[in-house]
Amino acid sequence: MTPNRSHWPRILSILVVALVVLSAVAAALAPEMLPAGDRLGVEGRSVAAAVIFIGSYLALAIGRIPGLSIDRAGIALVGAGLMVGSGALPLDDAYKAIDLDTIVLLLGMMIVVANLRLSGFFAIANAWVTARAKGPLILLSGIVLTSGVLSAFLVNDAICLVLAPLVLRLTVAMGRKPVPYLLAVAMASNVGSTATITGNPQNIMIGSFSHIPYVTFARALGPVALAGLAITIGLVALFHREEFANREPLTAPPPVLRFNRALVIRSLLATALMIALFFAGQPPAKAAIIIGGLLLLTRRVKSQRVYAEIDWSLLLMFAGLFIIVAGAQHALLTPDIVAAVGRLHLDQLPVLTGVTAVLSNLVSNVPAVLMLKPFVEPLADPTRAWLTVAMASTLAGNFTVLGSIANLIVVQKAAASGIAISFWDYFRIGAPLTLITLALGALWLWL
Repeated sequence: MTPNRSHWPRILSILVVALVVLSAVAAALAPEMLPAGDRLGVEGRSVAAAVIFIGSYLALAIGRIPGLSIDRAGIALVGAGLMVGSGALPLDDAYKAIDLDTIVLLLGMMIVVANLRLSGFFAIANAWVTARAKGPLILLSGIVLTSGVLSAFLVNDAICLVLAPLVLRLTVAMGRKPVPYLLAVAMASNVGSTATITGNPQNIMIGSFSHIPYVTFARALGPVALAGLAITIGLVALFHREEFANREPLTAPPPVLRFNRALVIRSLLATALMIALFFAGQPPAKAAIIIGGLLLLTRRVKSQRVYAEIDWSLLLMFAGLFIIVAGAQHALLTPDIVAAVGRLHLDQLPVLTGVTAVLSNLVSNVPAVLMLKPFVEPLADPTRAWLTVAMASTLAGNFTVLGSIANLIVVQKAAASGIAISFWDYFRIGAPLTLITLALGALWLWL
């Protein structure tokens, strides 16, 4: 009996998985079956590393493996295990490959955001914007600024997770179409997160790799983010003219606020202190984890509630990605490959911007940054190169709905409430927004 066409993607994906696993097993057994130093064994590990690397990144780009119940975190963990198991990367080197500064900073930021959410701060901020929104365009501007500014300091994925349902309920209560406002949340979070090291996961990694001071980073990319937020407002309003042409005053029933005043004050003071420490030159990972740890010292919120807010799968995915990339570098990064990539002229800012943007849309922004790392570090001006990668990998996330995790969070939250945001709904605004902001960012860093 011929398999149904709909089954072919699942069958093909399982065959590819089998090929990757068998390559790793063959590479692991080769040293036992062949003489020490045998060329075939060495080349076998290189081939296995290439197969594991390509297979892992392909699955990460798709976000799943058809026919299997595994997510991106699981894919990264399996890929990392196969890299070590195949012999492409020794276990001790795998431990060293995990950038603990990145993991610790992300964990600390997640604890801070969890406390802000549990205290009711985001509901208060939402109500404050609502009370001052006298028209649709003012409401849009308030949502863009709220999403963009909060994302600049508190990791954009977490901000979208909190703001999307709040904005959805608000717009429905006001009798407005939710889609343009939800698009504004996602796009503004990407643009706003460009501004600082703590704006998004890839910037957190770049800050750890490059050791660029927090103030230097914000001074270089903050203006790009501010200009990008203004462009976001303009493009959303332009492509949804029917929504924003109406100048009638907005009305909505007063929201029911549930918050704990003491926790709100405590969380805000902790957040302000953490940001002040960032700008004072303290290592971001150190400041975030200390403030996050101190926030757990409370009688009002059980630690388990905070832990439930932490995206443990994201931390696991990062650890796996570090090992996968390190294994590929260890086994595959030959002088010939370095020379070939050098001929792309990544030292030229427009070229690096374009390569980063394209790669970010092919494999997602975090994997793209890790892939570019060995080629950016040797450049003549690594600071400007890293700033370019941060700018391009973040702004490229607005190109399609699949461009960043923040976009997917907003779309999924909308779908759960029966609001559909199609690929075209996003693309017709996101594509021009991406191209304009990339050009603006490249010009700003080049001047």
